[in-house]
Amino acid sequence: MTDEALEQPPRGAAADPGPDAAPPEESPAGPSPAGTSEDVEALQDELARCRDRLLRMTAEFDNYRKRTDRERRELADRTVETLLLDLAGIVDDFERAIAAEAGGSGVETYRQGIELIHRRVLDLLGRRGVTPIDAVGADFDPRLHQAVTAEPAGDRRDGEVVEQFRRGYMIGERLLRPAMVKVARA
Repeated sequence: MTDEALEQPPRGAAADPGPDAAPPEESPAGPSPAGTSEDVEALQDELARCRDRLLRMTAEFDNYRKRTDRERRELADRTVETLLLDLAGIVDDFERAIAAEAGGSGVETYRQGIELIHRRVLDLLGRRGVTPIDAVGADFDPRLHQAVTAEPAGDRRDGEVVEQFRRGYMIGERLLRPAMVKVARA
């Protein structure tokens, strides 16, 4: 190639004006005004669509939150209603036991009625996932037991629960109420 060919710019490329050349003139409104009003309108339309979508999504989320809160409250209310209906049946049993005749053979019938009510309450608790804590004979566990008194161990292990004053309950894996107990101490 000749030196002339090397100095010429490729076809379609602008010639380098050199360091002394004046910068090209731009219009005061920016680059060429052709198509700018259409571009602005298109961007404004897009912005309006985005704002509309944002408002709709915000409203949908707000409605979703309100609906789930309402459904959660309704579920809790239905659960409480079911429990209260079960308890109402047990109250009916107590009222029948109170109204039973006191007297000779009535004492045994009264006792059987109370035992029936006791079984129904335990059954109700079991249906709700509540289980009693077997404390007597177990080692004292502060996560399950509340020690209210202690006595000398004697022939028992140190820390063994020797008496239960109030039964404790678990609901699933969570403690509902600790058992109130007496503990053997060495």
